[in-house]
Amino acid sequence: MTRRLISSGSTFEEQIGYSRAVVDGDWVFVSGTTGFDYSRMEIPEGLLAQTEQCLKNIEAALEQAGASLRDVVRVTYVLPNAAEFPECWPVLRRYFGEIRPAAMMISAGLADPRMRIEIEVTARKRTAP
Repeated sequence: MTRRLISSGSTFEEQIGYSRAVVDGDWVFVSGTTGFDYSRMEIPEGLLAQTEQCLKNIEAALEQAGASLRDVVRVTYVLPNAAEFPECWPVLRRYFGEIRPAAMMISAGLADPRMRIEIEVTARKRTAP
């Protein structure tokens, strides 16, 4: 088995000491990912825009790992305000509606008060379609 670290280029990774994702054999573990646009280190205000950016960031990490959203088997959503979770369902359904990974939503504080959602996924690369 080989272990490979994936970076998004986010300054958080170096400052805190983690990887955007870790590939271990066929498994890809994507760290909790927020709505920051890592190229500009900016975060949009709204929950929907942040949810969309989270998923774009996750897609990019999975692509670097040789996987895709189709390979996601588990997803965890973390929102500071649980009552807002239904607002982002249309975006989540667009990305995961046909994939339907095992999922969990947790309500908890996030590292920065501007963050409205954080998403973590686990994927298993498929050897054949």
